[in-house]
Amino acid sequence: MRYTSEVLLMLAMLVFMHTAQAQTEKKLPKAHLNHLAIYVVNMQQSARFYQELFQFDTIPEPFHDNKHAWFSIAPGVALHIIQGAPQPKEYFLNNHMCFSVAKTADYVEMLIQKGIPYYNSKGEKGQITTRIDGVKQVWINDPDGYFIEINDAKD
Repeated sequence: MRYTSEVLLMLAMLVFMHTAQAQTEKKLPKAHLNHLAIYVVNMQQSARFYQELFQFDTIPEPFHDNKHAWFSIAPGVALHIIQGAPQPKEYFLNNHMCFSVAKTADYVEMLIQKGIPYYNSKGEKGQITTRIDGVKQVWINDPDGYFIEINDAKD
């Protein structure tokens, strides 16, 4: 009986200590996306590419060294383009950023007019993927080889 009382007392103390610790632990607020950064060979060329293709607005950048361009790409989210990469790299299609547009077909038409190749999810040139949920998507490369998905997802 005494052994049972001691075990119950120890269990009660452990529960109390765990509860007290959980109550004193500070819960941090959920993190949110602030920016994406890409490292490029020619910042002016890349900045022009993103601005012309996606109509992103420039935002002030603090460095003023002609090696950085910052764009607003969503509410509270920026794209930082940083010059200094020694050469473009080869990337995997699945390692990409994605921008949604009103109608993928309209963007594909613009890509064709500008001579920018596009690919489907299998990497097949000039093809559009239609996902199981009906969203149409294509992938392109920026001047440094970064893959960008363009789709017509609503959210």
